[in-house]
Amino acid sequence: MNTKHSTPLEVRALLFDVLGTVVDWRSGIARQVSSFLERCGVVHVDAADFADTWSRLYDQATDAVRSGKRPFARLDVLNRENLEAAFKAVSIEPKLLPSADLDELNLAWHRLDPWPDSISGLTRLKSKFIIGPLSGGNTSLLLDMAKRAGLPWDVVLGSDVVEVYKPAPEAYLRTCEFLGLRPDQVLLVAAHNDDLAGARRCGMRTAFIPRPAEHGPSQTTDLAPLDDWDVIASDLVDLADKLGA
Repeated sequence: MNTKHSTPLEVRALLFDVLGTVVDWRSGIARQVSSFLERCGVVHVDAADFADTWSRLYDQATDAVRSGKRPFARLDVLNRENLEAAFKAVSIEPKLLPSADLDELNLAWHRLDPWPDSISGLTRLKSKFIIGPLSGGNTSLLLDMAKRAGLPWDVVLGSDVVEVYKPAPEAYLRTCEFLGLRPDQVLLVAAHNDDLAGARRCGMRTAFIPRPAEHGPSQTTDLAPLDDWDVIASDLVDLADKLGA
């Protein structure tokens, strides 16, 4: 793919991983968890560590769906279950906490801040391409996030539309089908090499954006591209430059 001055005409849409690539989930979750713990008088729990624990449980929950061990459930449902498991991991019995307060904290995933380059980069890319998320987030989560953060999506199709989680092939293929596009007409933008590998296996184009602070100062994964992705950019503004937007 020639990315210096132009993009092939067959690339009509850019789809984006959201959690980590477009928004800074760790800082946002840690901030909201910190406020929750302070209100509850809990002082022995580090909010950033709690955010990491809550996030790690995502993989286990979505693996259970992909493997058929449980039927599809929206990410809001999985996150709510995982929230209770995260509290148990820090020796706090969730049953002792008000259920309504836990429900509100679960919505922290709807209220995440974009990386500094996200809005300007997406706005430029929108001028040339159809843009939207390809995320594990359910549609209401992604819509709430977009409204709050100002993410200028053209279309929002959550995982509850395709009823499968990445990197299952159907997550990529069904989204392309909903858009009426062939996989090779769609480019996935992600900060995660495994996500891009899943998209490439389905015939999609790929673009890598590093987010070295996604997992905090000690991050060791996805610091660099691990394959010859079609486009490699330093951030979404640089991606817009490379795609001529």
